[in-house]
Amino acid sequence: MIYSYRHVFKGFAARLSADEAKAMENKERFISARPERELSLHTTHSPNFLGLNQNTGFWQESNYGKGVIIGVLDTGVFPSHPSFSDEGMPPPPAKWKGKCEFNLTACNNKIIGARYFNSFDDSPLDDNGHGTHTASTAAGNFVKGANVDILAAMDTAVDDGVDILSLSLGGSSFNFYNDFIALGAFSAMEKGILVSCSAGNSGPFNFSLSNEAPWMLTVGASTIDRKIRATAVLGNNESFDGESTFQPTDFPQTLLPLVYAGMLNTSDSTIRRAVKDAVARHDHCKPCINDGNLTLSDSHVLPATHVGYADGIKIKTYINSTSNPVATILFKGTIIGDDRAPVVAAFSSRGPNWASRGILKPDILGPGVNILAAWPVSVENNTNTNSTFNIISGTSMSCPHLSGVAALLKSAHPDWSPAAIKSAIMTAADVVNLARNPIEDERYLPANVFATGSGHVNPSKANDPGLVYDILPTDYTPYLCGLNYTNRQVGSFLQRRVNCSEESSILEGQLNYPSFAVTFGRFQPITQTYNRTVTNVGQPISSYVVEIVPPPGIDVIVEPSKLDFVEVNQKLQYQVTFSRPNSTTNIGYVQGHIRWNSSKHSVRSPIAVILQMM
Repeated sequence: MIYSYRHVFKGFAARLSADEAKAMENKERFISARPERELSLHTTHSPNFLGLNQNTGFWQESNYGKGVIIGVLDTGVFPSHPSFSDEGMPPPPAKWKGKCEFNLTACNNKIIGARYFNSFDDSPLDDNGHGTHTASTAAGNFVKGANVDILAAMDTAVDDGVDILSLSLGGSSFNFYNDFIALGAFSAMEKGILVSCSAGNSGPFNFSLSNEAPWMLTVGASTIDRKIRATAVLGNNESFDGESTFQPTDFPQTLLPLVYAGMLNTSDSTIRRAVKDAVARHDHCKPCINDGNLTLSDSHVLPATHVGYADGIKIKTYINSTSNPVATILFKGTIIGDDRAPVVAAFSSRGPNWASRGILKPDILGPGVNILAAWPVSVENNTNTNSTFNIISGTSMSCPHLSGVAALLKSAHPDWSPAAIKSAIMTAADVVNLARNPIEDERYLPANVFATGSGHVNPSKANDPGLVYDILPTDYTPYLCGLNYTNRQVGSFLQRRVNCSEESSILEGQLNYPSFAVTFGRFQPITQTYNRTVTNVGQPISSYVVEIVPPPGIDVIVEPSKLDFVEVNQKLQYQVTFSRPNSTTNIGYVQGHIRWNSSKHSVRSPIAVILQMM
C-alpha cells in the first residue's frame, strides 16, 4: 500500500497487477478500483495589469492575503529563490498542521511547508521548474527587478489546513466520478477550500477542457499588455512585430540572407549542420494557423523573433518573391501598453463542457501568456545569483494568478464560501479589453463565451460584487443524481451511501451557478426555465434591475425584473425562461447575458446556447 486517504477520499492507493485488482472486486465492501492516470502540466508585470499595486488598492486593502494558506500541487519548489523570502512575514496561522520535508531546513514563514508524493523522488525540491513558477505566481514575495499522487497530495493539503488549492495540471474527463482531481476537489470544497484549476492547453478547439466540475474554478489563459518586442525587418522595408526574451544589445542592423527552412535541401550535409540548432529545435516557431496572432517570448539561444501566423505567411511570401531575400531583427526590449490585451491565448482550452453540458466552462480568464516568475536555475547560465526567473506560457500560469486573487478575497471576506468567492470573480469579470472593445481571440475576432467564460478577472471589482450566487455542498447531491450517475458513483463523492431515487434530482442548469448553459435540440424542450438565488453582500438597502441581452434567435424572460434588498446576506430568487421559437433554424452556438444593475453594482451572468437539429 502506498497511501491511505483520510479526507478527500475513503480508500487507499496500492501497486496491484491487473489480476490482483480484479480479485479485489470479490472482497466484501469493495466499491471500485481505478488505475492511476498520467496528468499533463498546463504550463512581473501581470499584477499591475490586474490592477494590483504593491502599496495601494485592493492588494493593500486585503492585507496582501495575510493568514490565507495556498496549497500548490505541482512539481515541487526551489525554496532558496528570493520570491520565497519571508522578510516581513508573520508566523504561520495557528491552524497550520503541515510539515517541511526538505532534507535541509528550507521552509520559512513564506514556504510554511513542503511535501512530496512521488515514489521516484525523495524531496519536494523542484527539478522541473514548473512548480517554482506557479508557486511564485500564486503567492510569491516581491522581488525587486524581477508523476505524483495528486489525490494523496490533496488529502494531505486538506489535513494541513490550506484555504486555497492551486492545481496547474489535468487531463480530459468524460465523467467526474473517474476524475481524481474532481473527486479530491469535491471533498476540499466540502471543507471550505476553494480549488483553482487550469483549463488546459488544447485550444483553440471546442470540447478541449480539463477540470470542468462546477465545484472547481476553471481558468483559461489570456495575454497581458506587455510585449518583449523583437521586430523582423525585411529587405522590402516591411516590418513585423514579434517577441523574444533574448534581447542582444549588439545585434547588427545589417540585412542578412533570409531562408525558409522548409525550402532547404536537407540532403546537403552543410545545410543540415547549419540549421540543426537554429531551426529544427525551434519548429514551434514556424507559422501555425491554429496559433493565430499569438506570439511567445521564448528564451532563444540565437537571435530570433516569434511572429504570428499571418505575419509569418507574409514573410514567406516575401522570400518567394525575390532571388535575394534579406532581413534583420530589431530588439526593442519591454513595451507596455498593448490596448488589445487581454486576448484569449490560442492554446487556452475551450468549451462546451463535455462532462456536464449544462455548466458553462471555463469560468474565467487570467494572465497566462509570457508570464515572468521564479525559476530554479538561470536560463542565462548565470551562476552568480539565485534571483533567477523565466518567462513561460500556459493555463498553468493563469491558474495561480486566480489562486492568488482567491486568497486575497478570502482574506478580505473570511466568511465567504468557495462558491461565493467563485461567484464574485465571475460576475465582476471584465468583458472588454483595454481599448474598451470586446475581448478577442487569437484571430483578433470577438471571442466566444466558450473561450472567455465569464470574462477576464478584475480583482478589485470582485472584492465588492454586490450579489453572489452561493452553493452549499449539499446542493451538489441533486445535481450529481441529475447527471444520471449510479448510486455508487454519487456515493464516491459524498463518501456515504446514496440512493438517488430517494434524493431530489435536478437538471444541470438548475444548479445555482453564476452563468447559464442551455441546449436546444431534438431531445430538449423548446422552453426551459431555471431558478437562481442571489445573496446580497453589498449595500443593505439596494435595488437591482435586470438588463437582458438575449442570444440571437432565443427569447429570454426574467421574473421578477427587479430585486429589492433590505439587509446584508438577504437572499432573493429569480427565474429565467429560455425559449427557442420554431422559426429559429440556425445550428451552432449563440450567446448573450443578463445583468443585474444597481446604483453601485453590475452583476453579469453570461448565457451560452447550443442549437442542434430539431
